[in-house]
Amino acid sequence: MIMPVILWTDALIFLLVAITTAFALYARRKPHLRAPWRHVVCSRPGSMAVVILCAYIIIGLLDSLHYRLALESNDAGAETHYASEVLSALDALVGPLRTQTEKTYSAPFATHLFTRETIQQPEGGQTREYPRLKYGGRHLQNPAVDARADILRRSGVALAQTLTAGLAVLLLITLWQAHRRQQAFTTMLRTILKRRSEVPWLIIWISLSILALLIFLAANLATAYHVFGTDKVGEDVFYQTLKSIRTGLVIGTLTTLIMLPFAIFMGILAGYARGWIDDVIQYTYTTLSSIPGVLLIAATILMLQVYMANHPELFETTLERADIRLLFLSIILGITSWTGLCRLLRGESLKLREAEYIQAATAFGVRHSKIISRHILPNVMHIVLITVVLDFSGLVLAEAVLTYVGVGVDPTMNSWGNMINSARLEMAREPVVWWSLLAAFLFMFTLVLAANLFSDAVRDAFDPRLRQH
Repeated sequence: MIMPVILWTDALIFLLVAITTAFALYARRKPHLRAPWRHVVCSRPGSMAVVILCAYIIIGLLDSLHYRLALESNDAGAETHYASEVLSALDALVGPLRTQTEKTYSAPFATHLFTRETIQQPEGGQTREYPRLKYGGRHLQNPAVDARADILRRSGVALAQTLTAGLAVLLLITLWQAHRRQQAFTTMLRTILKRRSEVPWLIIWISLSILALLIFLAANLATAYHVFGTDKVGEDVFYQTLKSIRTGLVIGTLTTLIMLPFAIFMGILAGYARGWIDDVIQYTYTTLSSIPGVLLIAATILMLQVYMANHPELFETTLERADIRLLFLSIILGITSWTGLCRLLRGESLKLREAEYIQAATAFGVRHSKIISRHILPNVMHIVLITVVLDFSGLVLAEAVLTYVGVGVDPTMNSWGNMINSARLEMAREPVVWWSLLAAFLFMFTLVLAANLFSDAVRDAFDPRLRQH
């Protein structure tokens, strides 16, 4: 028996998913909205970025389905009590990665600890050796001889599974497109392989195949070895990087959700109303931009920590405390980051206000609210979309920087910033413990690169000056 746990960020994440789904259904019925998004999907970098981003989003959504397990009880009629540890669907999916904890550091694919320890010999003497890991490579009788062959064998199995899955996916795509376009199967297959289709199905298929290879490699290797090694307390670094995906997505998406209403309302209102309203809004965002963001974030986080310390009864679990801090970090980042978009929308609204069709609507006595919603808002949405996707990668990087300086997410929460912060001391060791920093860098670099490629495709599709006819 389980008890569902809905955190504040969980609720906001699924609210954002619902809003995005509703917008997609609405845009699908509007040709002027459907055409630019089709242009994004039809671009090769954009389609590849969509595949990567979808993989990250799926992991983040799985990690947002939280629950608590029921504790065992000998009394059948007793009240059900639940464990204090909050798990997620991702934890259930990766299973052993969460529970296979070693004593301390171990290198990637290692079968022994990274440091020597004093071991008592059966005959009474002592020796310093690298102790055998409790879980990593425990199935091997002779790790020094068998480890390399076992890793190659498991990698070969993953490659065979990838080829099988890749061919199946290519078959399904070809059958679907052949049925949709009323073409022969072989004709459609040649069209896809020669990159003659409007949608770059070959690029999508290659991206899915690479993603499948990584998944099968993780499924075959991560259960028997620590793919990215372990940290100081013996936790699997690969598991930490997977759990950090949700934190990065929350910072990037929830901050945007909080920032958009301020930026859109204030920017359009300032440009359309002008006069003293424009002066007040300009003064507001100019003053807010003058405040150092790090100091404002630090002050907010410190006040929140004091509040949580004085009201511990409001937070049943450690995860709930960390989640509130993550939510407030997103809020304060949203409050401090809306000013740039507001400036852009104000300038665009000033220009649109003088357009002939808006002047005509004003002369006919159309309400100002209707002019804004019908004429100005739709014509500035390309700026909103471009700015949102461009800011996403910056917000993901901001979390790492803020956590590194100590005013980011809670230290108990998995995040790339916490991994980088802990790796700061590990890099000073001799020999160097480098794998935590490398794992965080690879996952964060891939997400930011995919977001930047996607933002370039969105800019090309929605910016009227760059749009190709």
